[in-house]
Amino acid sequence: MFTPILAFTFILLAIAYSPNFVWTENALSDLGIQEGLTAPLFNYGLIVSGILALTFATGLFPLLPKKILGRTGELTYILATLALTAIGVFPENATPMHYYASVMFFFLCPLSMLFITITFAKSGNKKLEIFTLAAH
Repeated sequence: MFTPILAFTFILLAIAYSPNFVWTENALSDLGIQEGLTAPLFNYGLIVSGILALTFATGLFPLLPKKILGRTGELTYILATLALTAIGVFPENATPMHYYASVMFFFLCPLSMLFITITFAKSGNKKLEIFTLAAH
């Protein structure tokens, strides 16, 4: 649960250290190639967040039923956490790797949450279903 707070904190710090960043003109990934503290804050923040999310996954998975939908949710979540880490490892100027990592993360993360939410709903675990739905 700490991971999104950490990720957003580092992203906001990177924005604060980037005087040229404008929400309507820049992509967040632009922060990963800025000079000074901006790029390290952004990139290392994503790397650490991805590793923490992967660690969270190891505690989450024993709670999921060992059926095809639960296993699919597990796999897509692991891949999403690896993609998040890869966004930080391969900044925007590391083409095409950054593009692939970004597309994978923004595709797999919501997909994994959907699979996991449905899995909890089917298993009757209402508390975890609502928590996962809220985490979207």
